[in-house]
Amino acid sequence: QLVESGGGSVESGGSLRLSCTSSRSISSSYLMGWFRQAPGKEREGVAALYTAINTTHYADAVKGRFTLSRDNAKHMLHLEMDSLQPEDTGMYYCAADTRAYGGSWMSTEPYNSWGQGTQVTVS
Repeated sequence: QLVESGGGSVESGGSLRLSCTSSRSISSSYLMGWFRQAPGKEREGVAALYTAINTTHYADAVKGRFTLSRDNAKHMLHLEMDSLQPEDTGMYYCAADTRAYGGSWMSTEPYNSWGQGTQVTVS
């Protein structure tokens, strides 16, 4: 089970920190990611962590502005979002691949567990 928190409304240039709390240890998932979906658009990958090798990946649109971090003790994955822009608006979802499915981290296909989402609005 994944539960997101930390969404909200901010002005352009502001920051938010999203958190994903997992019922399992972070290391029990092969891959964990954050996705977002704007109204009328497809869900897109924002950032991901390959947990065993602690390697992070970011979409071009957020590189240099978003940062992933993990808290192993609390089973949490954080997404620090800085310099937010209106185009960052959307529902943000945490996802996990617990099967080592493979494929691109930016695709929704590898992920077999999803949170309910947290809304981010930038004006």
